Amino acid sequence: MPKKIGQKIRWANTKFFRCLWFSSILLLVNLLMPAGVLTTRDVSAASCPKLKVVFARGSGQERWSGQDYLTFKSELESKLRLTDLKYEFEDLDYPAIGVGNVWTLLSTFVGRGDAYEFGASVDVGVKRLMDEVNNSSCPKTKFVVAGYSQGAMVISKAAPYLKSDRLVYAATFGDPKIYLPEGFGAMPEACRGANLSNYRIYVPDCRVYEGMLGSYRPYQPEALVDKMGTWCNHTDLFCSTYLSIASHTSYVSDGLYGDASKLIFDKITKAFGVENNFVSLHDTAILIDSTGSMSGLIDSYKNEALNLARQTFENGGRVALYDYRDVADGYEPHERCNFETCTLENFETMLGSIRVDGGGDTPESLLSAGLKMMKKLNWSFGSTKSVVVLTDASYHNPDLDGTTFDEVVALSKSIDPVNFYFVVPSGVMSSYNSLALATDGAVVSSTSDLSALTNTIISRYDSLPRVEDFDVSDVVLPEILNSTIKDLGDGSFEVSWDSSGSKTMVALNDYILGVTEGNSVVLENLDFATENIVTLIPLNDTRRGRSVNVKIERSGLGNLTIPKAPNTGKR
Repeated sequence: MPKKIGQKIRWANTKFFRCLWFSSILLLVNLLMPAGVLTTRDVSAASCPKLKVVFARGSGQERWSGQDYLTFKSELESKLRLTDLKYEFEDLDYPAIGVGNVWTLLSTFVGRGDAYEFGASVDVGVKRLMDEVNNSSCPKTKFVVAGYSQGAMVISKAAPYLKSDRLVYAATFGDPKIYLPEGFGAMPEACRGANLSNYRIYVPDCRVYEGMLGSYRPYQPEALVDKMGTWCNHTDLFCSTYLSIASHTSYVSDGLYGDASKLIFDKITKAFGVENNFVSLHDTAILIDSTGSMSGLIDSYKNEALNLARQTFENGGRVALYDYRDVADGYEPHERCNFETCTLENFETMLGSIRVDGGGDTPESLLSAGLKMMKKLNWSFGSTKSVVVLTDASYHNPDLDGTTFDEVVALSKSIDPVNFYFVVPSGVMSSYNSLALATDGAVVSSTSDLSALTNTIISRYDSLPRVEDFDVSDVVLPEILNSTIKDLGDGSFEVSWDSSGSKTMVALNDYILGVTEGNSVVLENLDFATENIVTLIPLNDTRRGRSVNVKIERSGLGNLTIPKAPNTGKR
């Protein structure tokens, strides 16, 4: 163990899980080897740019040539070229130390990323980023800052100290120090889609609470609200509750930098007051209520549908057309044309063929029609996906065939998501608010200028859903069930625990001691001039649970389990 710890550790009734450590070493060494892509170094402009984009690369990646930096730069620059902004890119000049030897790897975990060579590397990055943003010789230049893995730690650790008026946006990818309080609890709020952190842009795992190396708190300073976002790949070892190393290395291949570039570019255009000329491909499905009560609205609705279809086609998108009534009428949602068969000419012909008829009670079978239509259509990857509903009535919930609100929302999110927009008379707008909100869509009045809705849909860009893993009722993370402390009377203390996991990672005062299959550890020669906190992290073969803190006091008696809770913990 490193001498800096200053305590002698004795493992009691344990079997040290050496195989896991060895496997982790091999995996992380492979993970953090320098990327093999070479490019010419960016050339700084002679005069000050309006915008400077600074990227902090991951561990072991060569400056200017890492795949993550190059991909992030390429995705964002392809959009910046659409403007007349003068901009520069920089790969932050900091060590980004790799873990090519056992000591560096172990000290990274032992220090939880904040000590030894790894911690020093992060601190150099923080200092240089602060100098770059806060003390720039170009006082009118604004900044976008972003980082991957170790570089993400640089961004999140520096965030509270960056001048917010100089910052357009800060983005982190695969941050081992992520903090998401909505992931706390037996059934986290994030698993219900509730109270998601403002900076949570794409973190599919609804149960993640903090990163593998702990967390920086608060993660988003108040001054950076709406100026900061985090992306964590689906099963990333470092920022989710899963243990996949491959997911941590897939930010390029999984398109997360492309997703982020759309949001960041939108922030840039708003910050500088320039036009956002980036156009995302669109899949727009139009669903028209064709019951008899629609006779007074059908013509205006058809005109708006045609206008939306025309603009979608002009921007390279695809359109589908369906109409629906009530399940009680025996009327299945009628496909007039789909994404493959709809041309503008065909769409106009099919639109004209829709006739209003039938109907009984006021609500219609929107949920059933929406679910069946989404399942039947062949949605394209990477497009912005919309369903536009034109109706004069509310909807059955649940529907007459049993289709539920939650089923429709879950399918819309799983597809990418599909955003629902509703054009309805003002008297029924309130009945659609929940469904629009749950699918990130909107409700507009049929008496308003409907061209504004068309413009809103066309100007949108695709972005991945903030959370994907909503259906997790059968997922049980490993947990520490209880813990006790026993004073052995010779200056040593035994910490014992029960765990539902097969292994436990043990740390003392932010230094990870190892991974054990046992259920106790004996600590000797503790220094009571400072607090002594033992952290227990339960593990199984595929998931990690929340850490639990046990505070050792001189009395050494009692169960002193202290779960980490939202808005507590060290910075």
